[in-house]
Amino acid sequence: MKKVGFFRSIHLKFVIIYVLLILIAMQIIGVYFVRQLEFTLKENFKTTIQDRVNLLAYYLEEQMTKERQPDDDGPTLEEDVYRLLRDYYSEDITEVRVIEGDTLKILGTSDPDNQGVVGQRTTDTLTRMTIATSQQASEDLIDSHTGNRIWVLVTPIKHNGEVRGAIYLVAKIENVFEQMRQINSIFISGTAIALAITAILGVLLAQTITRPMSDMRRQALAMAKGNFSRKVKIYGNDEIGQLAMTFNNLTKKLQEAQATTEGERRKLSSVLSHMTDGVIATDRKGRVILINEPAADMLNVSRETVLSSPIVSLLGLEDDYTFEELLSERDSVILDFSKPSNTLILRANVSVIQKETGFVNGLIAVLHDITEQEKIDMERREFVANVSHELRTPLTTMRSYLEALAEGAWQDEEIAPKFLDVTQTETERMIRLVNDLLQLSKMDSRDYRLNKEWIDIISFYNRIIDRFEMSKHQNVTFERRLPGHSAFVEIDGDKLTQVIDNIISNALKYSPEGGKVTFSIEEQNDFVIISVSDEGVGIPKENINKIFERFYRVDKARTRKLGGTGLGLAIAKEMVEAHGGEIWARSEEGKGTTISFSLPYDRTEEDDWE
Repeated sequence: MKKVGFFRSIHLKFVIIYVLLILIAMQIIGVYFVRQLEFTLKENFKTTIQDRVNLLAYYLEEQMTKERQPDDDGPTLEEDVYRLLRDYYSEDITEVRVIEGDTLKILGTSDPDNQGVVGQRTTDTLTRMTIATSQQASEDLIDSHTGNRIWVLVTPIKHNGEVRGAIYLVAKIENVFEQMRQINSIFISGTAIALAITAILGVLLAQTITRPMSDMRRQALAMAKGNFSRKVKIYGNDEIGQLAMTFNNLTKKLQEAQATTEGERRKLSSVLSHMTDGVIATDRKGRVILINEPAADMLNVSRETVLSSPIVSLLGLEDDYTFEELLSERDSVILDFSKPSNTLILRANVSVIQKETGFVNGLIAVLHDITEQEKIDMERREFVANVSHELRTPLTTMRSYLEALAEGAWQDEEIAPKFLDVTQTETERMIRLVNDLLQLSKMDSRDYRLNKEWIDIISFYNRIIDRFEMSKHQNVTFERRLPGHSAFVEIDGDKLTQVIDNIISNALKYSPEGGKVTFSIEEQNDFVIISVSDEGVGIPKENINKIFERFYRVDKARTRKLGGTGLGLAIAKEMVEAHGGEIWARSEEGKGTTISFSLPYDRTEEDDWE
């Protein structure tokens, strides 16, 4: 996850919002306070000036109504007015003038530098209006010389309701605004200091809130990566502290759930990996989301390449089924993946994955390899057919000859012995067949045991060859290629005698007149290999691997003529494999066949015998 920048972090946002709230609050308070303060200062200033002007008007009324004689040596009206006005020159008042009501003549001014205006008529409109209306008037003006704000107040001087004159006052109201500027400067400085302190406190407060949140964010990132070992530090027992505690509890629960899920996943993975059957799971659209190794091996595909592919295509069912039809299939589906070089038959059992609501979430197909089962069923059917055929032929022959004997042929001295001889031959053939079947049945049973003993395989092989060499009837030459020393192997002598008898009997049966049968023993590291070679007609290449199957005959007519049951090499194969060895054949048509089998051979045991 990308790291959050400083200018996008909640830490900065919290501080900015906190400072803005304080700033807005202080500005609202400041505007209201300054306006009210300005209004109060102006009103107090004007009230103070008015009170002084009213007192002055009272004194001037007395002077203007005072009786004065022309030859009186006392002060004139102008002198009395100047005496009263000179005390009114202050920092707040620029000038005070007294104007006579009838003549509009300026009787006096408080400005000592402007005494030249005394005795002149005033031209001020506000003064004229006040004298005319006998009402006090005022206005705010800008001094043209200094640019400062001034306040002009004109108050009538009345005596018994008659206007005797007016007081014209110019006040320095700019001082009030100067005080307001000082107060605003102090307020701005205080606001800046308050904001700085607020920002610092906001940072500290934001840290108390964002630090646990940052810890929880880091913990969430760690949890996303599968690390549940970290814990969020708890800084208090408030809501954020309780949130941190809840987050830690959630982490613990997720860790337990993850451990449980991981355990179940490993169990499922182990089960799927060690199953001999193949398992394929799909999503609700029929795309493969899981396939175990046995299924991939059965289908000869790569697990990575088949993921997300349709299951009907993977199983080769696109011509027979759609995914929806496969969901509704209740019977097993047989899949034939056989090739000319390999037989592979699978049975697929399909089950639907459904949620509690009944919604189909996919399906699971379990693949069973039934190739061997099909082979066994086919071999069983073929075995029954072969046994039936092998028994029916001699029985049919015997029944025909017995019926002929029963109908009077027994009285014919020439025919009767031939019929009895054929009947006896077919009976012996059936006995051999039944004995061979019993032998195979015993070897297939689980309680089959070998009575092994250490035997010199060279002497053992020579004795068997001697027996056949003395009883042979056709002109066949025996050639022995055997080692001159002893070689001891652990075998069941009776069973191995039967194996070699069957192999030599076949070699003699198929050897031509004047042919040669070669016997050899070859010692290898862990095995001793025994071989019997003839110079017969040979076996076709396509049949060489089938001669060890039960009832298999290359030339069926000749084999039956020679009295074979077709089970000799099958019995030999079972017995050799029971000894831990292998049996195989090499053949070339027209030149002969070599049957070889191996037996486990331990040279250390031979050293002990020596």
